[in-house]
Amino acid sequence: MNSGFVYIMTNPSRTLFYVGVTNNLLRRVFEHKSRIVEGFTDKYNCVIVVYYEYHETIKEAIRREKQLKSWKKEWKLRLIKKMNPELRDLWEEIYSGSR
Repeated sequence: MNSGFVYIMTNPSRTLFYVGVTNNLLRRVFEHKSRIVEGFTDKYNCVIVVYYEYHETIKEAIRREKQLKSWKKEWKLRLIKKMNPELRDLWEEIYSGSR
């Protein structure tokens, strides 16, 4: 399996956005939520997943991650709201879809 995901995490007040890439979305979001991984998401409490995209290859996902990381905050917010207008936590959707 060479596919990948790009995802965006945010903090409870929805003021910061973290863009990441992974080959296992369920595992990676769980790591952020559990604060297993030290770094930006842990430091700024970005434990809410508000957006994700599937890509056929990890190479495509990495390319998209780099693109999104270069975007302005407003652009990211607009993208998120197309998929998730209320900026709700998509964890349950990801978790239930993995069973």
